[in-house]
Amino acid sequence: MNFFISNAYANTGDTLALDNNLTTFIMLGVFLLFFYFIIFRPQQKRAKAHRELMSSISKGDEVLTNGGLIGRVAKVSENGYLSIQLNDTTEVVIKRDFVTSVLPKGTMKSL
Repeated sequence: MNFFISNAYANTGDTLALDNNLTTFIMLGVFLLFFYFIIFRPQQKRAKAHRELMSSISKGDEVLTNGGLIGRVAKVSENGYLSIQLNDTTEVVIKRDFVTSVLPKGTMKSL
């Protein structure tokens, strides 16, 4: 029970204040490590994987966009845009960042 409720001591000097400050810094460090490993690090990994996906897109890949469009990449521009062929007659130009995933070959035929 002493772990959750600290004992009440008489004012004996600065040692108690030093102990409280040390405990405060340790708890702050624990919270910072917790937030780093639970929030920041996984987000950085997802962002890195998405950047690698964006750089690996090439002509002929079948992709899924954020808006739900599935198409084949017809043209890759150097300025960050893709031309996606939805069917034989329809092409859409989107920004490269809006691609959610690269689908396996033949996905469009199976739909």
